[in-house]
Amino acid sequence: MIAMPTLVANTGPGSQPVTLGPVLSIFDPVHIGIDEFGQPVRVPLIYRNMLIGGEPGSGKSALLNAIVAHAALSLDCKLILLDGKRVELGQWRRCAEAGAFVGPNMDQARKLLTRLQTMMDNRYTFLEECERRKVIPGDAFTPYLVAIDEIAYFSATVGKKQDREEFAALLRDLVARGRAVGIIVIAATQRPSSDIIPTSLRDLFAWRFAGRCTSHSSSDIVLGHGWAQQGWTANSISPTNPGVGLLIAEGGTPQLVKSAYLDDATCAAIARYAATLRNTVNQQAATTPADPAGGVSAA
Repeated sequence: MIAMPTLVANTGPGSQPVTLGPVLSIFDPVHIGIDEFGQPVRVPLIYRNMLIGGEPGSGKSALLNAIVAHAALSLDCKLILLDGKRVELGQWRRCAEAGAFVGPNMDQARKLLTRLQTMMDNRYTFLEECERRKVIPGDAFTPYLVAIDEIAYFSATVGKKQDREEFAALLRDLVARGRAVGIIVIAATQRPSSDIIPTSLRDLFAWRFAGRCTSHSSSDIVLGHGWAQQGWTANSISPTNPGVGLLIAEGGTPQLVKSAYLDDATCAAIARYAATLRNTVNQQAATTPADPAGGVSAA
């Protein structure tokens, strides 16, 4: 775990300061659940992306929220949230950057991805000038986690065809080029079909998680062609066992995983705590000189 500053919050006039902690780092592996032997499963997300697919009720949102929770508690990471239903990621909106929570609004979604694309290009210009290939901990700029609940809403459901195609092209560019400059895309969809997740996009995701799917072909659309023929299919997962899915990494073999589950009350509590941490950092940054590593000096 990367060392982070000690944070102290003032709770009010005449009260004693309260030390806040712990905090995580986006450079830490993210705990997403347990394997079939009960062992913890942790995945590195920095310099990578994750695609989550499966039928409604298969546990996609649980996995997405577990990852967002880690990112929210990572003060070296900024959050960008796109949620067509508004409620799946809505509890984390206070942890997101200003103006970086988008609900069912195609125009706002496209504009937000366009700004991210511009930022990505600027970061590559910076790395080129520094003769470097990727961001590192304590860098001049911090990583971003871009969480999208229900790709299909923006890429195949609302708006004009031209708008949907523009959204899909922007998303593909961020997934393809964003990793080295610290842009991590976590995208979930209830409709793992070829019109939603074309092969050219799916294969750009280093991590892919298939919750229960209605067919072998839908499972292969998430995991990769041919896995169902080898016996690895999310169609065989029981509908009464939500949160269970097949996880695969680039060049790897699928493994059965039970994703971690955070209920609404737990998500809300973590989100409030993370928002307090982030507000404290912002307040200290406004009054305390930054340390050489780009963080806030320890209290």
